[in-house]
Amino acid sequence: MKKKFKLEDLDCANCAAKMEEAIKEIPGVVSASVNFLAQKLMIEAADEEFDDIVKKAAECISRVEPDCKIIL
Repeated sequence: MKKKFKLEDLDCANCAAKMEEAIKEIPGVVSASVNFLAQKLMIEAADEEFDDIVKKAAECISRVEPDCKIIL
């Protein structure tokens, strides 16, 4: 499954790159990209693990930039 999410309060392109790398390290993630200009996150992962992966991605995002949130 591949889904796009809107990000809120993403303030830094460097942080976006750090988030992308952290999300790619989550077991089960096939691909991930964070577009700073569009404020979008795209995750591709297995259907049965997808909800858990999105929760872990949200944790990675809050560690890098505490004010940034995924709009589900």
